[in-house]
Amino acid sequence: MIEQVKKYLIDLQQTICSEIELLDGGALFEQDHWSREDQRGNGVTCIISNGNVFEKGGVNFSIIRGDKMPKSATAHRPELEGRQYTALGVSLVLHPDNPFIPTAHANVRFFVAEEQGKDPIWWFGGGFDLTPYYGFEEDAVHWHETAKKACIPFGEDVYPKYKKWCDDYFCLTHRNEQRGVGGLFFDDLNNGDFDNCFDFIKSVGSHFTEAYIPIAKKRMNTSFSEKEKDFQLYRRGRYVEFNLIYDRGTLFGLQSGGRTESILMSLPPKAQWSYQYKIEPGSEEEKLTSYFLKPRDWVL
Repeated sequence: MIEQVKKYLIDLQQTICSEIELLDGGALFEQDHWSREDQRGNGVTCIISNGNVFEKGGVNFSIIRGDKMPKSATAHRPELEGRQYTALGVSLVLHPDNPFIPTAHANVRFFVAEEQGKDPIWWFGGGFDLTPYYGFEEDAVHWHETAKKACIPFGEDVYPKYKKWCDDYFCLTHRNEQRGVGGLFFDDLNNGDFDNCFDFIKSVGSHFTEAYIPIAKKRMNTSFSEKEKDFQLYRRGRYVEFNLIYDRGTLFGLQSGGRTESILMSLPPKAQWSYQYKIEPGSEEEKLTSYFLKPRDWVL
């Protein structure tokens, strides 16, 4: 199982990097091959920065092994306590320079937890979500139509279930606010059929750029002022808050002794926090939180 998934993930990383480089038309990804000193993990961190489109982006592949599952993994699954594990995945975050292009995140991952004398426990997780700074109805609809398209071959109930899970997960409860317009999120995927679950992961992985690149292309030449950039930096602060307080992937990586530099590549290059930031009522900035950051059904 692990070797099959590993090969797919490495190919997915390379494919996404190539498509993002083509979109950017300027910067190329720098590849950083790394290994843990204890030889219990390695990966490839690919970083793009200061491009024509992307201020910063990262597409990571990693595989980590450990003797004890971190608390972030066992909190909801006590049966994993004390098991050795192997975790591998591709995780990406893209922070565009233009405030009218949303930030995008995607992740696909696979876990195997083993204990001598017992059957291994395996599962998949992942999804993708979109974080706009200025909302466009057609962008949110396209994003969710593509997410639904990725799910349809696996059952009519899959998209609604994982769409709601995404809305519930990517929520800054201390702000009572969504991180973005959602998408798909799922974890603990194991219906007993490895091939079917693996096919679903492949569908999610292949539909990410189909969902994101048309949006980025549509918005990349939109002119913006210092006001829009300032608002983007303010909203990026919310992104940082979520990743450092709530994100299970970030917590798992840090608790498992992962490579901090690669784990925190998800953070934007610049962000800002302003005390009681003032937003004009009725403005496009106000519409982001009053309309777009409210969970809603973007597609039927």
